[in-house]
Amino acid sequence: MTPLDPPRSPPASRVERMAAFSVHLFTAAGAGVALLALLEAVREHWAAMFGWLGVAPLIDGIDGPLARRLDVARLHPDWSGDALDLVVDFVTYVFVPAYAITASGLLMPIAAPVLGVGIIITSALYFADRRMKTADNHFRGFPALWNAAAFYLFLLHPPPIAASIGIAALIVFTFVPFNVLHPVRVVRLRVLNLTLIAVWAMLSVYVIVRNFDVAAPVTVTLCAIALYIGCADAAIRLFQRVRQ
Repeated sequence: MTPLDPPRSPPASRVERMAAFSVHLFTAAGAGVALLALLEAVREHWAAMFGWLGVAPLIDGIDGPLARRLDVARLHPDWSGDALDLVVDFVTYVFVPAYAITASGLLMPIAAPVLGVGIIITSALYFADRRMKTADNHFRGFPALWNAAAFYLFLLHPPPIAASIGIAALIVFTFVPFNVLHPVRVVRLRVLNLTLIAVWAMLSVYVIVRNFDVAAPVTVTLCAIALYIGCADAAIRLFQRVRQ
């Protein structure tokens, strides 16, 4: 080895390689969670479905730091954690919620299958879009969080025509270039963002436990947080322009 050669990492032990690969297994478990959620959806056990769907973001939030800590990319270069993550995200954030939205009876019957197909197709395109994230970690357009859209549909229970129009609007907004806050990765106002997402998570668990039978203040708070996540960046940019 010449002085210019980079230092080589020591060979990984079998235990280290097994520990690293277990992260891929953990991520893939999210697909199993999606199946359990779908089974509950088919039975129209909607609260149970959302309970399983709520496990998916926990897996999604833990597997990344674990993968970096255990150096999964180096120890298992033939396995793409990014591709696996996208597959699991699609079935948990898009496919199962799309089924729930379509089969719930909350949309106009003639529009439900069309909108369901629209959700699946546009979300597949969104997941393939390399511009889905901005440089400052905002999502570009509606970020195909159809699990959240389905949650609010069941929470608010709007008239079918209003629900159908709302879902159609979100499909269109998938490709509208406005920024949606990523409450964990965006640096600006991170403490506030993390606090709000913690409040949202606790209230969402309460809603699911109560089978969506909650008082108006809970619903208003959840809607206000969703409005903040969707509109905060636009509001801040508008305020900065006015000040200039």
